[in-house]
Amino acid sequence: METQPTKQGESSSTQIKTSVDVVIPAFNEEKSLPLVLGDLPQVRNVIVANNDSTDSTASIAEKLGAIVTLERQRGYGSACLKGLATIRERIEAGEEPPKVVVFLDADYSEHPEYLTQLVEPIFADEADFVLGSRLLGEREPGAMPWQSIYGNKLACFLMRWMFGIKYTDLGPFRAIDYPSLCSLGMQDENFGWTIEMQIKAARANLRTVEIPVPYRCRVGVSKISGTITGSMRAGYKILYTIAKYGLQRNAGKQQTSAEAKSESHRAIT
Repeated sequence: METQPTKQGESSSTQIKTSVDVVIPAFNEEKSLPLVLGDLPQVRNVIVANNDSTDSTASIAEKLGAIVTLERQRGYGSACLKGLATIRERIEAGEEPPKVVVFLDADYSEHPEYLTQLVEPIFADEADFVLGSRLLGEREPGAMPWQSIYGNKLACFLMRWMFGIKYTDLGPFRAIDYPSLCSLGMQDENFGWTIEMQIKAARANLRTVEIPVPYRCRVGVSKISGTITGSMRAGYKILYTIAKYGLQRNAGKQQTSAEAKSESHRAIT
């Protein structure tokens, strides 16, 4: 599925208004979501994937002009997948595909106004996937607990060791060319979503850029890094995802090697 080409001379702000969709997974973020939506540059569609919230997240999002879709199965990846399903439904109903999809958390830890910098390399045809790196940017004291910093660095080290790909962060603030995103076949329904995208983007040879983004203390308590059990569950899933795709890669290499040997044997005989 192809997006419409950008008109020559079209300004960056116009491109963002007409061809960027933003997906915001949200679970009980009634206090922070208005701040996120208030700082977000004007885009074509803002899709709030309400992850079975028990507060006023959904109604607040609707009042502020967002498209709200409900995903009752809780999980970060489940909410993101629901947001993508909503984009597909709108395309099937006749809407043009977006050029870029941006993912952004609802807790106001990121700076939504940096969306412009995030999408710029894609509109300039310099990248297919742009990751906002918190570890390259300035972080407010306490915004990333030690276990989060360590976990991100460990995951990035393992990805470089196993796949030869270099990242500095698993930051959730990211932009990706829509056709490229569709080609990845995203599947993870919880904590492995971000790292699955990064591994698959590298394996698909997407042009990837990391840019520094500032990071602040979120509004409220984190469901992941704010608790020991949440941190442990997230860490386990991230390591599991790296191992899963690492084993698939090794299995693929072994199969290719076996097929090559078989072909060589047939040629000799």
